[in-house]
Amino acid sequence: MKPLADGKGKKEIQAPAAPSAPDKIDFSKVEIDPLFKDQVDFETFSRSDFRAVKVLDCVPVPKSKKLLQFTLDDGSGTDRTILSGIHPYYEPEDLIGKTCIAITNLPPRAMMGIDSCGMLISAVHQEEGKEKLHLLMVDDHIPAGAKLY
Repeated sequence: MKPLADGKGKKEIQAPAAPSAPDKIDFSKVEIDPLFKDQVDFETFSRSDFRAVKVLDCVPVPKSKKLLQFTLDDGSGTDRTILSGIHPYYEPEDLIGKTCIAITNLPPRAMMGIDSCGMLISAVHQEEGKEKLHLLMVDDHIPAGAKLY
């Protein structure tokens, strides 16, 4: 909200627009992969380092149709590079400034000559025979580096 002058020296407050109703989602055509039958012990799970990361930059990887190169703030003070094959689902400029979730303690993996140091977390399902992917994005009030449990 911003004070507006009415021309007589008085200030009026403009009310924010009413929030729009969320789109109704029809999950009747969604196919979800079955849950894993194998269990992971708590010690193994607790060694996985999931962190909130802020997208500082995101660009397409040259000569790749799928890969995006993310420059991320993971709270460590050093930028982190992660490559993700989500370009068929997202345009890079739409992701800059978003807060996402990454697993940060995977060993680096070279992809198209670039080391990817972690993995961004996405949700995947089938809908009417087509794969759908949604990058997990969280509230921007969560600081970079916040640990997930």
